[in-house]
Amino acid sequence: MSQPLPCPLKVEINEVAPRDGLQIEARFVPTEEKIRWIDALSATGLRRIEATSFTSPKAIPTLRDAADVMTAIQRREGVDMTVLVPNMKGTERALACQVDEINLVMSASKSHGLVNLHMTPEQSLEQFATILNVSKNSGVFINASLSTTFGCPFEGEVPEARVLELIAKLIALGIQGVTLCDTTGMANPAQVKRLCEVVLRRWPETPFTLHFHNTRGMGLANALAAWQAGIKRFDASLGGMGGCPFAPGATGNVCTEDLVHMFETMGVDTGVDLDALLAVASTLPDLIGHDVPGQVVKAGKSTRRYSMPAAHV
Repeated sequence: MSQPLPCPLKVEINEVAPRDGLQIEARFVPTEEKIRWIDALSATGLRRIEATSFTSPKAIPTLRDAADVMTAIQRREGVDMTVLVPNMKGTERALACQVDEINLVMSASKSHGLVNLHMTPEQSLEQFATILNVSKNSGVFINASLSTTFGCPFEGEVPEARVLELIAKLIALGIQGVTLCDTTGMANPAQVKRLCEVVLRRWPETPFTLHFHNTRGMGLANALAAWQAGIKRFDASLGGMGGCPFAPGATGNVCTEDLVHMFETMGVDTGVDLDALLAVASTLPDLIGHDVPGQVVKAGKSTRRYSMPAAHV
C-alpha cells in the first residue's frame, strides 16, 4: 500500500463570489459596487479572485458588465485575477482585458453538459483545443473546471474512471490546471479523499483545485478530506454565496471565511487576513440585499470570549 501524501501546511484560497456568487442573484449589483468589493477582497491576502464571467449577457445578465469590471479593478501583485469563459468569443473578450487566468468549464456528465453548455464533454474538449491554440502565446494560465465530478443531478453517479479519462484528456490537450467541482453538493468525504489521492499520484505536477458546494451541509467536511489527501488549492465563496443556475437544487459554495477559519485554527496557513475578510463579508447583506449562510461572520472567531454574567462573577 502506498504511503499517504503529506497534508499541506499552506493552502491557497481562490475567491469565486464575484462570479459564482453573483451569477445566481436576481439583483444586478452596480458595476461600481462590484469594483469596490473586488478591490476590498484583493486586499485580504486571497491568492486568486474569479472576478467575473465573459458569458452571454442573456444567459447571465448579472455579469453583463464583465469587461467594465475587469478593466477598472485594482490589480495587486501576488493576486491573480481569473475569469470564467464558456466559449471562443468569451476567450477573446477575456484576453482583451489582460486577465491573469482563464477558467474553462465542461461537465463530466453528458446531460449536465447539454443543459449547462449545450455541449457534450467531447464537444467541450474540441472547443478547448481551439481556445488553447488561440491563447498559447498570451502568457495567460489556462485552467479547466470539471463540473459534476462527484455526481450529476440528472444521471446520478459519475464513474471515477470517466472522471480520470477526462482529466487525462484535458492534460494531454495542454490544460495547465484542473478544478474538480462538486456542482450540486453530492460528494462525501470518503469519495473526495479517494479521488484526490488518485489524481495527485497520477499527475503530481498538475495544480488541482477543489470546488465544493454546501448543498447538503458537507462542504467543509469535503474540503478537510481533500486537504488530508494532499490538496492545497480550494475555491470558496464569500458568505457561502452562489450556485449553478443550470443545476437543479444547487445552493451556495463553501463559505470563504468559514473555510479560512477552519484551516487557520488547525494551524494551516491560508495567507488570508481573516479579520479583514470578515469585515468584507459583513457588507454582503447590503450589497446583494439579503442574508448569507456564512457562520463565522455571525458567531465570531473561535477565539471570541464573552463576559461572565454578573450573577456568576
